[in-house]
Amino acid sequence: MIAFITGATSGIGQACAFAFAKSGYHLILTGRKQERLEALKQELAAFPVQVLCLCFDVRHREEATKAVESLDEKWRNIDVLVNNAGLALGLEPEYEGSFDDWDTMIDTNIKGLLTMTRLIVPGMVARNRGHVINIGSVAGDVAYANGNVYCATKAAVKALSDGLRVDLVDTAVRVTTVKPGLVQTNFSVTRFHGDQDRAHHVYEGIQPLTGEDIADVVLYAAQAPQHVQIAEVLVLATHQANGFTISRNPDRKESLS
Repeated sequence: MIAFITGATSGIGQACAFAFAKSGYHLILTGRKQERLEALKQELAAFPVQVLCLCFDVRHREEATKAVESLDEKWRNIDVLVNNAGLALGLEPEYEGSFDDWDTMIDTNIKGLLTMTRLIVPGMVARNRGHVINIGSVAGDVAYANGNVYCATKAAVKALSDGLRVDLVDTAVRVTTVKPGLVQTNFSVTRFHGDQDRAHHVYEGIQPLTGEDIADVVLYAAQAPQHVQIAEVLVLATHQANGFTISRNPDRKESLS
């Protein structure tokens, strides 16, 4: 079994790499930084699986295409595609947002996901076997204050997943959307362009989810019986009700950093 995971060098993607390796999947891991990929590969050497690293940015379609087309025959029969690469940038009103931030989010979260789907799913259809697992977000259900474009990209992930599931209904290829709530990864640090203090406040007064929590759900969906298609999973921290309703208590255990 082969799992192809985008954005594998940190957070949910990295946790998914370990979860699938523990379950005996061979791994194709992608990321933008070669040194991080190689470091992750060394850590995964503890498991009796093969790991192939592909360094490219999902925003760049030509790079992605070249990387996928470079796969040897033994790596081409991909069983699970985890479209994890994604990010949020900025937290401003829509009328004050950064054009560059918008482009990066749209190109990564939507167009990058589409590119990888287009490159890999035809092979699954030809083999009549495979599973696409897209990492969405609770933010894709209802927009929250100043989340505008990020929320829109994650709403698109849901719509694209639902549409792909319809398109594949006559095949045995399954499609799952996993929609996390608050997860403590580098997500907020990235959103605030490296501002650690501002990122820390996102998780104050609540114990957030971890990348491992989401990886558990992803693996569960992948390992469901072939006749079972887990279409969508919303995963929230215990004290989070939706994208903007969160109970914070200073005495509650905080983030795990």
